[in-house]
Amino acid sequence: MSQIAFWGAVELGLVYAFVAVGVFLAFRVLDFPDLTVDGSFPLGAAVTAVLIIAGVNPWLAAAVAMVAGAAAGMVTALLNVRFKILNLLASILTMIALFSVNLRVMGKPNVALINADTMLSPFYGLGLRDFYVRPLFVGILVAFAVVLVWRFLESDAGLAMRATGANARMARAQGVDTSRQIYLGMAISNALVALGGALFAQTNGFADVTSGVGTIVVGLAAVIIGETLLGARGILIALIGCVLGSILYRIAIQVALSTDTLGLQASDLNFVTALLVTIALILPRLRRGGAA
Repeated sequence: MSQIAFWGAVELGLVYAFVAVGVFLAFRVLDFPDLTVDGSFPLGAAVTAVLIIAGVNPWLAAAVAMVAGAAAGMVTALLNVRFKILNLLASILTMIALFSVNLRVMGKPNVALINADTMLSPFYGLGLRDFYVRPLFVGILVAFAVVLVWRFLESDAGLAMRATGANARMARAQGVDTSRQIYLGMAISNALVALGGALFAQTNGFADVTSGVGTIVVGLAAVIIGETLLGARGILIALIGCVLGSILYRIAIQVALSTDTLGLQASDLNFVTALLVTIALILPRLRRGGAA
């Protein structure tokens, strides 16, 4: 694997780290199986690309993308909390609807950002090669996001959200508004996913309506790999594990597809993804079995 391919995998892993943190909030903190991310990721990319082409500042475009992602998450929460639709089904309904929404936003299946200014444009030409600049820039944003999420989850509001996911009935008995916590958690989760989509569009130079296919699997893989490597040692370690898992997942994918002896092609990506997730799920059981 070449140096460019390696840093490209790291860059993509850092972009999807936002997805991993969002999935962690929904699945691990709120105990809410959320497939909305398959729609909110391309939504973030679509909104960002369209706004940048329209001349909007790239940072502001990314912020608007986060608001759009948060709105998508709140729609899922509304279907679940207000209309009592099963959480998994509610997220599937939102995900399906977002495919059409994303097409409406872009007006076509994909939008290119060729020669358009992005958040990274000011950092090019400063002495570092481009394939170093992108992962470094995204890595700083990921670190900032991880610290913010960690501080939030350690706050009183975050503890209320964690209590909602751990035992909603007990949380309500303690005076926690669990419905509000679900709305808030789903909004934050999908805002982070949409930010990942916004960065994907700006680092790769395009937004595509199909870019969200399999996003939930990538996020879950990152969370599971991180938990397998670092274990459950607190919120901050879990968040760092999400980032580490996302990077290692992308590197593993790149290695698998770059190794000629395995005979894998780009069309085998879904198979490799399923295999890696399966291995990550089996490893903890094998360890417990060995310890027993």
